[in-house]
Amino acid sequence: MLSTNPLSNIYLYVYVLLVLAISSPVTIQLHFFPNASSSFLCFSTTITNTMHQKIQSIKLSLPLLFRSLFNMEKRKLKDKDEAILLQHPVVLFLILVLGFVIMDPLQVGPLGSHEFKPVKHSIAPYKKVMERWPRDNLSRLGLGKLEFEDEVFGPESLEFDALGLGPYTGLADGRIVRWMGPDVGWETFALVTANWSEQVCAKGIESTTYKQWKHEKRCGRPLGLRFDKVTGNLYIADAYYGLLVVGPEGGLATPLSTQDVEGNPILFANDLDIHTNGSIFFTDTSTRYNRVDHFLILLEGEATGRLLRYDPPTKTTHVVLHGLAFPNGLQFSQDQTFLLFTETTNCRLMKYWLEGPKSGTVELVANLPGFPDNVRINEKGQFWVAIDCCRTPAQEVLSNNPWLRNVYFRLPIRMTYLARIMGMKMYTLISLFNDKGEILEVLEDRKGEVMKLVSEVRESKGKLWIGTVAHNHIATVPYP
Repeated sequence: MLSTNPLSNIYLYVYVLLVLAISSPVTIQLHFFPNASSSFLCFSTTITNTMHQKIQSIKLSLPLLFRSLFNMEKRKLKDKDEAILLQHPVVLFLILVLGFVIMDPLQVGPLGSHEFKPVKHSIAPYKKVMERWPRDNLSRLGLGKLEFEDEVFGPESLEFDALGLGPYTGLADGRIVRWMGPDVGWETFALVTANWSEQVCAKGIESTTYKQWKHEKRCGRPLGLRFDKVTGNLYIADAYYGLLVVGPEGGLATPLSTQDVEGNPILFANDLDIHTNGSIFFTDTSTRYNRVDHFLILLEGEATGRLLRYDPPTKTTHVVLHGLAFPNGLQFSQDQTFLLFTETTNCRLMKYWLEGPKSGTVELVANLPGFPDNVRINEKGQFWVAIDCCRTPAQEVLSNNPWLRNVYFRLPIRMTYLARIMGMKMYTLISLFNDKGEILEVLEDRKGEVMKLVSEVRESKGKLWIGTVAHNHIATVPYP
């Protein structure tokens, strides 16, 4: 197992090289496993020396492309007990290069020291989705106005209270703040933990960078926000502290739920909405990874996310749905007969029926061209969905082939460059849907001028208020 210390991994790799260099001879065995899949072969190297216990066999999955080459060698070796001794320097060099790629001793690649178990996930064909998706040729979202630049840091969710005051938003430094007008500006309204301290948590514009990641678990990361318009209480989904509530006067929030009724922890609370009966539905994005490691959820395609329901009378949390692939935003319909939620990994908008003949069932509302975050309703009962763009043909190939992801994301290349190789560009679009999944409106920011990543759209006061988990501003667009 690799160390979490990159320097230690370099030492380990150099050690392996030295052992290979002094080993005489280096034996390379080609094994054929009759029970293996017909699409793969397993190639392993065994170093025969006194350090055998220190070095395990390295196994690489190779595609069908190389099978014919191996079969040719197999025919030649049928009388040699299925083994061949190779000492050619080119072969040895290739083995060393492959070993370097596998070990990534500098931990440059996106996986670092994490265990990586990619799986195939359910995603609609790229061509089919893009053919029916309308484009915004005017790139109207790119004409939006930047508000509160360098005053708010990663404003994920935007909310207004019963009096219309706000916006309120949760920041990357762990605070929930509210706008008090130009004379006062932003003030801290609530904290999710007593562990918060200005010295440790308040990083300013650096709050949305990697420098904050090691402090998130202590400081908190408030994501989804919702006001109970009757009581004035603000409910909070925090990525580390679960579901919380704070009164109309603000202050330190009170924890409501950090585990389900069976004692399973809530690892990544993300968004929420409040039913008229008092129940609070919220998403737990993964039971394996927390927010700092959210990219691994997408890269693996793992589906351990859940839709949960908190019942205030019993103070218990129940699992409504499980096996979801990065469940993210959610929103009740106006009549609360159903709720919509997004599955970010699978690039789709889903519907869960609460009432009627379909009660308890899930159905697809729309396949999306990118990776959705929050969904919010307007006064007409229509739904705004924030989408980070966009899918590409190469990304679809990786989605459908876990073994290829297992190789590709182990390359010692930064995620930024791996994404570019796949043709992915960082820009955003927002889309308005009716309750049948019909597209009513699409606004794009093709150049990423206003936002390269978008998290939420709220229609209020003749504007679209647009939040982002990654930038230090809010954007507004006049609408309609």
